[in-house]
Amino acid sequence: MTAKATGMDLLAASARGLCPRCSAPTLFEGPVRFASACRQCGLDYGQYNVGDGPAAFLTLIIGAVMVALALTLELTVHPPLWLHLLLWAPLTAGAVVGSLRVAKGALLTVEYRKNAREGRVMEKKDA
Repeated sequence: MTAKATGMDLLAASARGLCPRCSAPTLFEGPVRFASACRQCGLDYGQYNVGDGPAAFLTLIIGAVMVALALTLELTVHPPLWLHLLLWAPLTAGAVVGSLRVAKGALLTVEYRKNAREGRVMEKKDA
């Protein structure tokens, strides 16, 4: 299997919310909220620390893309303000939630595959 196929498989599995161990669709309880554990195989999702990194990056990236699209639309078509509000607010929210689900699922899956754990500081023993 190629690296590209593996990446596409990872993104598809993340978008569908598949458990990294058993591939059951149990990863999410809500649109972007992880379940506490897999209802099929019992994998504890709480042991993986996805954090807020994906949210910050995706919000900035999607925000920049949406502003560029809104400016392009404004400078070419000049629609009324209410149309901008009606168009860009739901598109931005949908894009952030959709991509956040994929990013968080992919990060948790990679942590599972690499057997990632919290770092530990080793204490120095007296000689």
